[in-house]
Amino acid sequence: MSPISPSDLSALHQLLIACGDYASQQSQQSFQVFEKGVDDYVTTVDQLLDQKLLVGMQALFPTDGIITEENRATAEQFRQSDSQAGPGSDRPLWFVDPIDGTDDFIQGGDHYAVMVGRVVGGLPQAGWIYAPVRQHLVWGGPGWGLFEQTNGGHSTPLIPKQPAFDPDRAWAVVIGDKDERRFGPAIAQRFPKVEFLSLGSFGLKVLAVITGQAGIYIYLNGRVKLWDTTGPLALAQAAGLVCCDLAGRPIRFTEPHVAPQTLIHQQPIVVGWPSYVEALLSPLSEIAAAIGLPGEGG
Repeated sequence: MSPISPSDLSALHQLLIACGDYASQQSQQSFQVFEKGVDDYVTTVDQLLDQKLLVGMQALFPTDGIITEENRATAEQFRQSDSQAGPGSDRPLWFVDPIDGTDDFIQGGDHYAVMVGRVVGGLPQAGWIYAPVRQHLVWGGPGWGLFEQTNGGHSTPLIPKQPAFDPDRAWAVVIGDKDERRFGPAIAQRFPKVEFLSLGSFGLKVLAVITGQAGIYIYLNGRVKLWDTTGPLALAQAAGLVCCDLAGRPIRFTEPHVAPQTLIHQQPIVVGWPSYVEALLSPLSEIAAAIGLPGEGG
């Protein structure tokens, strides 16, 4: 069952599609790029869409908390919500990423998306990913299901596809460029049949697992934030995927598992089909421990 009304759902879809299509149009134009931190960039397109999404979603959900990537003042709502123990602790929080995969967007690639995730009581309840280059919108959540729409057509159920796991035949793992450089050689040595799949957007990486392009996604880089994860992991859980850290513990969305100032996850993230997670979690944990995760002396 949808966690929001049909009219709000329709309006949210229109907002996400309008923002994504604007990003796609602007990708062919000149825009400014700023460095927020080491290997962390933002464009004037991110900033404009961030404001548009914030205003639009505040109008749709005036009593909820709306937290966007480029308006750091909105993160205070996370700290307020996380500190509440009494009434109001289940106030919905929305995490908004105006362009997930900014590096790919800057480079003129296709693998970026507009993303929104809804968290209630510290758990992801629903997510939306709009990939404008393909005009592909995916949404849903646990207890609701998965849906997709392409080129503005009718919505249809999205059917997850679980790839068979056979370590003696070629199989794919989704991994980011930085993690592949750091951990890829050791993974390939342990599993000679592995193939690495990399896409710019965290959300599109998760969708690659949901749709069977790969059986598992590992993120060990130690920099991913709540607006990157909440929507995709809500979709992953709706698909029946396991979302855990290298010790098999569920991914948490509250302190101390999320740094309150930066909203960075303190857990490494594994998203995969159960058969893949069961077979790979222990060896991946051993590899990560041997090399050292970022922030742990590595």
